Amino acid sequence: MNTTLKDINTGSISEMEELPVPQNIKISNITCDSFRICWDMEPRGKERITHYFIDLNKKENKNSNKFKHKDVPTKLVAKAVPLPMTVRGHWFLSPRTEYTVAVQTASKQTDGDYAISQWSEIIEFCTADYSTVHLNQLMQKAEVIAGRMLRFSVFYRNQNKEYFDHAREAQDNRMLQSVKDNSGSHGSPISGKLEGLFFSCNTEFNTGKPPQDSPYGRHRFEVKAETLFNPDTNLYFGDFYCMYTAYHFVILVLAPKGSAGDDFCKQRLPALDIADNRFLTCKQGEAGDGGLVFHHAQDVILEVIYTEPVDLASGTVAEISGHQLMSMSTVNAKKDPSCKTCNISVGR
Repeated sequence: MNTTLKDINTGSISEMEELPVPQNIKISNITCDSFRICWDMEPRGKERITHYFIDLNKKENKNSNKFKHKDVPTKLVAKAVPLPMTVRGHWFLSPRTEYTVAVQTASKQTDGDYAISQWSEIIEFCTADYSTVHLNQLMQKAEVIAGRMLRFSVFYRNQNKEYFDHAREAQDNRMLQSVKDNSGSHGSPISGKLEGLFFSCNTEFNTGKPPQDSPYGRHRFEVKAETLFNPDTNLYFGDFYCMYTAYHFVILVLAPKGSAGDDFCKQRLPALDIADNRFLTCKQGEAGDGGLVFHHAQDVILEVIYTEPVDLASGTVAEISGHQLMSMSTVNAKKDPSCKTCNISVGR
C-alpha cells in the first residue's frame, strides 16, 4: 500500500510502555526512486501503534571525500497502514545508490508526543537503474534539442598510437569491447554493464566531415557507416546528459540483431526506428541508387556504442591534423544535476 511520508518533527518524544520492535525487515519491488518495505511484529502492544518512523541513510562510502558535506539523514514518518507499504520520493532516493534503513513503531499521545519502540536492525539495499519509462522521458527531452539532421558517411574512433598497435599485435587486428564507464546519468542501466566500442559520427557543418580535433588521441580509425549501421542492426537510446556546459551528449547503442549486446539492450533500453528518429538514421537511397543514406542530429554530440569487436581491416587508421583537446573528454564525466534540459525528476 502506498503511504504519504513527511519529515519527522524533531519535537518531544516520550518514553512509556514498550511498543513492539519491527523484526525481519524485508525490502522488495525496488526501483530507482521507490521501494516496498514490510516487517514482522510481536502482537503485544500492536494495537497502540499509530505511526512508523523510518530512518533512511545513504550507505557510507569509504572512498568518499572526507571534506565533503555529509548527506543529511532522511527520517520519515508514516501513518500505521497495513504492510507492506511503498516508500517513494525522488527528492531523497537516487538511482543505483546504496542505502541503510531502520524502523521504529510509535504511538501518538493526546498531548502530541510520541511513545516509541527501539530501532529495528539496520537493513541495506541498493536502488535500481532507470527503467525504460524513465529513459523514454530522457529521450523525449533530448529530442527537443536534437536539431536538424546532417548527412554523414563514416563512424570514427580516436585513440593513441599504442592502442592500435596493441590491437594489431595482441588482439588479432581487432578492437575489442570494454565495459562502459560511469559517465552520464547516475541511473543509466548501461554504465558499468554494457560492453562495446565508442564511436563518433558528428561532422562539421561547414565541411560535412569529421572534426580534426579529438580528446581521445591523435590517431583515428574510420569505417564506412554501413559497416556498423545497416538493416541488420538494432538501434537503442542509452542516455542524455551534459557536463556543466552548454552542449549536450546523447548516447546511442548499435547492436547487430541477435548479438549478446542486442539481447542486453532489448531488456533495458528504448528501441529506435533506424529510419525514423531524431538522432541517427539509416535509410535506403532514392530509387536507382540502391545505397544507404545516413544522417545525424546537428545540435547534440552523439556517442555511439557498437557492441561487437571491429576488425581494423574494415576501415583505415590515420593521424589527425588537429589537437588532442583533453578538456572535451567524457571519460567518467559526471552529469550536471542542476541542468533543467537533461534531468528528469527521478534522481540523477
